[in-house]
Amino acid sequence: MAPRRRKKVTWDREEIRALRQHLGLTQQELADELGTRQQTISEWETGMYQPRGASSKLLTIIAERAGFRYEVKSAGKDPEKPSPEDAEIADGEPGRPDLP
Repeated sequence: MAPRRRKKVTWDREEIRALRQHLGLTQQELADELGTRQQTISEWETGMYQPRGASSKLLTIIAERAGFRYEVKSAGKDPEKPSPEDAEIADGEPGRPDLP
């Protein structure tokens, strides 16, 4: 039997906060579970950045296992909202965009 493919989900700030609250976790605790920084969770929840790639997939897996209902949205990329991973590529420091 072929492995089940998950739909690509775009997580918005409200859904990320709702998932974290559903799980009963602080930003730091969710960051620890995802292997990221608390600041990254904060940036997602304020809409500064959106999770993408592995982070988005992990949020989807966690949500499904926790019975959290989320909306599957178009996964189009918003060029005005780079992810922290994009910033890491730009300057080598995770989640920190280049500053003038």
